[in-house]
Amino acid sequence: MGEVPEKGIPGEAPSLGGASGPVRPAEHAPPQASGGAEPQLYFRQLLSGRDFGLGDDAVAGQMRNFVYLVGDQATGEAMVVDPAYDPPALVEVAEEDGMRIVGVLVTHHHPDHVGGDLFGYCIRGVAELLEIVSVPVHCQITEADFVRHVAGVGKSDLITHSGSGEVAVGAFSIEMIHTPGHTPGSQCFLVQNRLLAGDTLFLEGCGRTDFPGGDAGEMYLSLTQRLAKVPDSADLFPGHDYSNRPSASLGETRRLNYVFSPRTAMEWMSLFGR
Repeated sequence: MGEVPEKGIPGEAPSLGGASGPVRPAEHAPPQASGGAEPQLYFRQLLSGRDFGLGDDAVAGQMRNFVYLVGDQATGEAMVVDPAYDPPALVEVAEEDGMRIVGVLVTHHHPDHVGGDLFGYCIRGVAELLEIVSVPVHCQITEADFVRHVAGVGKSDLITHSGSGEVAVGAFSIEMIHTPGHTPGSQCFLVQNRLLAGDTLFLEGCGRTDFPGGDAGEMYLSLTQRLAKVPDSADLFPGHDYSNRPSASLGETRRLNYVFSPRTAMEWMSLFGR
C-alpha cells in the first residue's frame, strides 16, 4: 500500500487523491487446447478501476492495484493473487477464459490487497471471494492473524507457510519467497520466470516501511538477499501500477530502481530507515 517515502529522494506513492497512467490492455495468455503438448501457463495481469472494480469501489481506480490470475491452461485451474475490490468480476474473468479459481495467494494483508476497511472505505476482497468459490487462502504464518483480522476470514480458510515453499496449480509450481519489510509476512511469487512482487518491489521504488509492522532493515535484506535467487532475466510484475509500464525485467529494475543504489545496509538505512 504505497512506496517507501524516502529521505531526499523523489517518488511518493499515489494517494487516495488519484493517480494517472496510460491505459494498457491486460496481459494474458488465452487458454488453448493442450493436445498432449507441454503445459501452457495461463497468466493475466488485471488493473483495478480499468479491468475490474469499475462501478462500486470509489478507490479502485485511485489505488491502481494489480490482481493476477495464474494457472495451467490444460487443467483449467488458476490461482488468484490479491483479489480485492471486485471478486465476482475476477471470477467472471477466469470463467470467461475457461478457467476456475482453485486458490488464493496473498502477498500481504493490507486491505487494498485482501479487502477490509481502507481509510473508511469498505473494500471487498478475500471474504467475498470465498462466498463464491470455496478455496484455500495461502499466506505466510507471520501474516495470518493480520489477514484474518483485516479481510474478515476464518482460521480454517487459511493455509499458512513458513518462509520459502511451493504451491502447485495444475502442472506448474509457484514458489513462495518470504520478503518481510513492507509487512512481517509479505511474500513474492515466482512462476515460470515471472516474479509477482506485491508491494515488496515496484519498477520504481519499493513498499513503504513506515506502516505498522514495516521494517526498513528487513526490506533491505529482502531486496538484496532474499530475492537474490531470482535471476535478472525474470520479469517483475508489481502490486501497483506506479510506473509508465506494467512490468520490466528484474535486471533492468536492479539497474535503474533507486532502491538498489545503496551499496551497504548502513547506506540504505541512512536513506530509508525510520
